[in-house]
Amino acid sequence: MNSNAVFVRQSLELHLFFMRIMKEHSFFLQLGFTPKDMECTQKANEFRMEFDKLLKEVVLLSDGVISKNAIESGEIVTPYTLEAEKASEFLTGVDIPTDITKLEENLTCARNDMVSRGLVEKVYRVNRRAIHLISGLIDFKARILDNVLCCKMFTVNYPLLIEHIMREAKLYLDLVRRLQSRRYINIQRDALNQEAFWNRIMAEHAKFIRGLLDPSEEELFNVANNFGKEFDELTKDALDAMDMTCPAESVTKDSLEATKDIRDFKAAATEGLLDCNIRSIIIPLLGDHTLREANHYLRLLRMFEV
Repeated sequence: MNSNAVFVRQSLELHLFFMRIMKEHSFFLQLGFTPKDMECTQKANEFRMEFDKLLKEVVLLSDGVISKNAIESGEIVTPYTLEAEKASEFLTGVDIPTDITKLEENLTCARNDMVSRGLVEKVYRVNRRAIHLISGLIDFKARILDNVLCCKMFTVNYPLLIEHIMREAKLYLDLVRRLQSRRYINIQRDALNQEAFWNRIMAEHAKFIRGLLDPSEEELFNVANNFGKEFDELTKDALDAMDMTCPAESVTKDSLEATKDIRDFKAAATEGLLDCNIRSIIIPLLGDHTLREANHYLRLLRMFEV
């Protein structure tokens, strides 16, 4: 594949996954503020709408350009995404543009590696706008976290959740900057760093789910708690492998199996939330959000195995 095709495909696939994640981070922040901090509610909503606008442009540019692997991974949308958006819109009154999801459900893959100069220039401009938008969102999250930790603000979002979504935004920003400077992403070379990062993310997802379940959901609580412990160990294993004190191949294998399991748990939980069969304070879109991240990590892990 020529360098322009690599640049375009890696950029668009990165945005299709992460830009939806960012717009949902903005949505989750928006829902968490009290009336006292209405300005923050409005600012989060503005970020959400800006990511919506840019994501739609990315989707329109991506049809017939991205890989079959990305489309089939479940990291862009899942079978639950559209219903999770509709349910979350109904529960919150926040307008969620489901037309973007419908477009994503109908994306087609590239038939060859040819890209036009015009498409390269459009993707370059999208990357530039994304860098500006992500940077602003990171600053916004940092201000919220500082205020929460100094007891100047109350939000229903855990401080760890705010740190968690900041880490994801910083990773996204770093990857876009790398692509924009034509330093292409070599996932395999960065495998252990990625495994340490995403194992920690999976551990925290489990802990958030555990903390948002109703106390009566003891069985689900215990399953989530066990996943949290398992991924804490896998995070440690990945860090040990970087120091050559643990074989990298076994970490990848163990992470792959554990991520398949937590993916299945998240899928069942999302379905349970949509069917109103789980007592919790989990907005349905959060379930689907964490499922897509597990699907993304699975795609990375399968690349590491090659």
